Amino acid sequence: MNPSKKLTVSLVIATYNWPQALECSLKSVLRQSRLPDEVIIADDGSTPQTAALIETYRALFPVPLLHIWQPDEGFQLARIRNKAIAAAQSDYIVQIDGDLVLHRNFISDHCAFSEPGFFATGGRVLLGKSFSEKVLAQPQKNISFFNKGIKNRKNSIRYRPLTRLFKNYRASDVFYLRGCNMAFWRKDLLNINGYNEAFTGWGREDNEIVVRLLNSGVQKHALKHGAIAYHIYHPEKERGSLSRNEELLSAAVSGSSKFALLGLNQYL
Repeated sequence: MNPSKKLTVSLVIATYNWPQALECSLKSVLRQSRLPDEVIIADDGSTPQTAALIETYRALFPVPLLHIWQPDEGFQLARIRNKAIAAAQSDYIVQIDGDLVLHRNFISDHCAFSEPGFFATGGRVLLGKSFSEKVLAQPQKNISFFNKGIKNRKNSIRYRPLTRLFKNYRASDVFYLRGCNMAFWRKDLLNINGYNEAFTGWGREDNEIVVRLLNSGVQKHALKHGAIAYHIYHPEKERGSLSRNEELLSAAVSGSSKFALLGLNQYL
């Protein structure tokens, strides 16, 4: 990328049937110090209530707000993310989940630490159940280090010198990441054919895409104390598919996989 060219950013938000949390997330996007160039809702089969919410917010957004929907056929996160990536028009893709409330400098931090040849993974700040209920009831509620009801408080400290210091932390560890807070160059995702849609049900699709990125020569940056996101509490999702998905991940690691056979190119 030409350094003189303005970085364009697509924010991809994955969601499924939780419009209350998605509204909190969308409000936090509107408060960003640096707006993304477009926002894409990657909707894995939600009911019309979510579509109605998105339509309401489309009129409020100063940037395009797209809704990519697929029928509910069980947990198909890899597939809906691929569809959103295919629709994206920007150089850089930041992906989150729709149960995250973003720090006002979330997008600007991802932009500041974007670097050709690297993808980035940030963390999350866990909100307790009672505090999450308050956030859902009042979507514009400000969240910071000082709020009660935050579990891993140190993750809410934003300090760019620390982010620079730790950017190579656990650089080859495919388990040290959060799929709910990651960023990629779109051309790198095209090169490896995006997410592997053999992964269905909860878990490991984000680890496996990182295996293929690393195998293709794209390196990892950790955004510690930057790109802060607050995770709204919910019970853990059903994990019946985890053992099968871990087998797929092991096969990718042992086979030095670089390209998803069932992936992004279906939608281009």
